Amino acid sequence: MDKALILIDVQNDYFKGGRFELNHPEETALNAKKALDFFRNKALPVFHVQHINTREDAFFFISGTEGIHINAMVAPLPGEKIIIKNTPDSFFNTDLLLRLKELEIKQLVICGMMSHMCVDTTVRSAKGLGYEIELLSDACTTRDLVWENASIPAAVVHAAFMAALHIAFAAVKTTADFIKSDS
Repeated sequence: MDKALILIDVQNDYFKGGRFELNHPEETALNAKKALDFFRNKALPVFHVQHINTREDAFFFISGTEGIHINAMVAPLPGEKIIIKNTPDSFFNTDLLLRLKELEIKQLVICGMMSHMCVDTTVRSAKGLGYEIELLSDACTTRDLVWENASIPAAVVHAAFMAALHIAFAAVKTTADFIKSDS
């Protein structure tokens, strides 16, 4: 099969006690784990993307901290590729594209953290590279944002980005719907 799973930045800093906690990261990771188990059971390729900040002003995903580790709920197994990135785009200055081409992957299933940043950037990049994409909405999450002194709840941020990516960039669906349609 020419399909691969890309799990973006499901890292400890986004969970309770981390340096940049997101909205409901445990529920999100549980859905990501369901997708991961589905891919593992079918012996399909899995790519874990891990963000390590190299910016001097960074306050999370700092090299050498517990926060950079991929969360235990979706921890890589031996043989599963880990792609290290330093920007929101999982393709920029990484070997992800090369690895996908080596396996002749044409379709991507994407999930992870944060919906409005790394997920959005990676989905748009992947579409520009010609991939068909399924985006698992309930296996992605984000956080509250502030714009012009107004707080925008994480659920609204997430919904806006899923709506923006749907159709033109990805087929956005729940994890259960993806598993049901691909079984």
